[in-house]
Amino acid sequence: MEKSPPSVAKRPLREIELKCDLVVSGGGLAGVCTAITAARAGVKVVLVQDRPVLGGNASSEVRLWVLGATSHMGNNNRWAREGGVIDEILLENTHRNPEGNAVLIDSLLLEFVVREPNITLLLNTAVHDLEKAGADTIRALRAFCSQNSTAYRIAAPLFCDASGDGVVGFLAGAAFRMGAESADEFGEGMAPTEEYGELLGHSIYFYSRNEGKPVRYVAPSFALKDITKIPRFRNIHPKRYGPWLWWIEYGGRLDTIHETEMIKWELWKVVYGVWDYIKNSGEFPEAENLTLEWVGMIPGKRESRRFEGDVMLTQRDLIEQRAHPDVVSFGGWSIDLHPADGVFSEKPGCTQYHAKGVYGIPYRALYSRNLTNLFLAGRIISASHVAFGSTRVMGTCAHSGQAVGLAAALCLRHGCAPRDLANGDRLAELQRELLKAGQYIPGVALNDPADLAHTARITASSTLALGDFPASGQTRVLDSSWAMMLPVTAGPLPKVTFAVDVATATNLRVEVRVSSKPFNHTPDVSLGSRDLKLAAGAGQTVELDFTVESPHDGYAFFILHHNPAVAVALSERRVTGVIAVTHRLNKEVAKSAVQTPPEGSGVETFEFWLPLRRPDGQNLACTIAPPLTVFAASNLTNGIDRPVDKPNAWVADPGDAAPALELSWADPQTVRRIELVFDTDADHPLESVLFDHPERDMPFCVPRYRVLDGDGRELVAVEHNHQTRRVHDLVELITTNRLRLELAHPSANVTAALFAVRVYS
Repeated sequence: MEKSPPSVAKRPLREIELKCDLVVSGGGLAGVCTAITAARAGVKVVLVQDRPVLGGNASSEVRLWVLGATSHMGNNNRWAREGGVIDEILLENTHRNPEGNAVLIDSLLLEFVVREPNITLLLNTAVHDLEKAGADTIRALRAFCSQNSTAYRIAAPLFCDASGDGVVGFLAGAAFRMGAESADEFGEGMAPTEEYGELLGHSIYFYSRNEGKPVRYVAPSFALKDITKIPRFRNIHPKRYGPWLWWIEYGGRLDTIHETEMIKWELWKVVYGVWDYIKNSGEFPEAENLTLEWVGMIPGKRESRRFEGDVMLTQRDLIEQRAHPDVVSFGGWSIDLHPADGVFSEKPGCTQYHAKGVYGIPYRALYSRNLTNLFLAGRIISASHVAFGSTRVMGTCAHSGQAVGLAAALCLRHGCAPRDLANGDRLAELQRELLKAGQYIPGVALNDPADLAHTARITASSTLALGDFPASGQTRVLDSSWAMMLPVTAGPLPKVTFAVDVATATNLRVEVRVSSKPFNHTPDVSLGSRDLKLAAGAGQTVELDFTVESPHDGYAFFILHHNPAVAVALSERRVTGVIAVTHRLNKEVAKSAVQTPPEGSGVETFEFWLPLRRPDGQNLACTIAPPLTVFAASNLTNGIDRPVDKPNAWVADPGDAAPALELSWADPQTVRRIELVFDTDADHPLESVLFDHPERDMPFCVPRYRVLDGDGRELVAVEHNHQTRRVHDLVELITTNRLRLELAHPSANVTAALFAVRVYS
């Protein structure tokens, strides 16, 4: 029993002092990926999160799906899913939770964090003050946990603000901006007018459930009564819930930090009014058995403060895909701006314009320009309001957070400040370590002198020479234009022959295109086209045989243009780095199949060519002459672990019953670690909630493999693999002059493939 007499003096809270290497404030995906990446690199991390769960907008408290450059497969960014820790998380979530249950995300993120021994996690703990060691240096944060009534003082040499509103940067005096820049400041054609507004608002979502019997609903008195106050009320439907109603947004004319509680109440009024309309207006008899299962208790925030680094991303960086020498991450979501009046605006709910491919994010945007030991992660990185419209999405935030985590490890290793990594050998080291950890960095290939695979002779049991996609018996009517994206080398193009059925005599327009930039997948350069006369009848062939040359290595689009009288044969075969695309609209991220921005916007006009989601999205049956020979084992050490301007993978021949690779050295090597990079279909977005993914594991991923030494001794054996990157630290060092890797084909229609093998002593 504790008994305390009355006290005249003020009683102090219990205080705990913590010391670590890096304090990460904010447990959204940016903070989580920062903390995990740093911890894996040996950094002692305290992760401070003011909510009871991790994930921020991805958590069950808000329930927004995680997306980044893949953009619901709605733009031309092929194979653009973010790599590293966020890739691990999304693949594991899909493996366990393909139905997209938001509650399961919470437990998964907790599992990823708490299994790292170098992370101390403080949930329900809000940073409210800090100490400085001088004008430009933070010494410690002060935080309070309401659940255990404990105050914390957390001291460290390095800090990362991933808090969304930037509480650490604000308290410490970091330079920041809030609101939109004028069009003149950075020459941004998309800079909003005063009428459109300077800030994006918050959103609150709801979920419904079918009870199997009629359910009565009585709305609370504060619910919105007049649904016509919402100009888009005709878009309300019982089948649209959760983040499908992202446009239930408010607060862009208010202070999106200090007036958040006011904004929340307005959103609650709207949400309960929307549900009242669905249940009681008589417009939706199909809603009779539905009940309101969940309404968000906190709003999902889009925008508040943005902090200034040594460089600031602007619209032109994104649209022109400018190269940065210190690139460490990438983005690819559209520049997605919303009217400040949100749900009450007469304007469209968003203005989304895309670049022709992904863009790089420089390291200099990831730390404060005036505080020597403060990293920036998440939506608060150094970007203009317009560029922020793209960099703000969670997949991009997480990927850049990973760069911060490894940068912190290198700062501690070298005893330097964040700015000291921005160039020279230290920058090269940062880029190299990020690539090794699974990060994709546009335009940068991994060149690791410590990798013994570079000195090995690599041989394969077989290598794919892609000469055909055999017909499955299915066909697809050309109700839109379709193309096979085939990886070609600079020079003469192959002849590609398709099998078609023709309902009535017609002319079919065929064409071949490439991208103006070899690393893009926007077919904006036509190399040749013609009209072919086709008679009615089944089982015909169409040859695309153009006497033209590709100006560079990259993807060529062999196109059969829209013609409903023609049906093209399909194939069930799927090959790493090859995909069929169609010229059509994805209404979730665009308003037309052709991006046509207003004059003066600074954005380019181009067509969208998109794959279909599985279980659709079959390739077009065709023959290719001469066969494509871009799948060699030499790709395993080229330092690029995804398709870009070519597949960048070794692919076995489908007739090889036992695919295998051998690495051999003239002299015995001491081996302690083996790293492998598999194909988990970086084109598939892996949305974390609401989407029902057609499979738990990506169909391109090698499910079983083993590694043997030169004496045939088994070093590694894995069953049920579903991850991109697998690292195997051997139980004991071995000395051998040969390693053998045996892989299983993923399925009868998918051939075994591997992006990289790395070996370390």
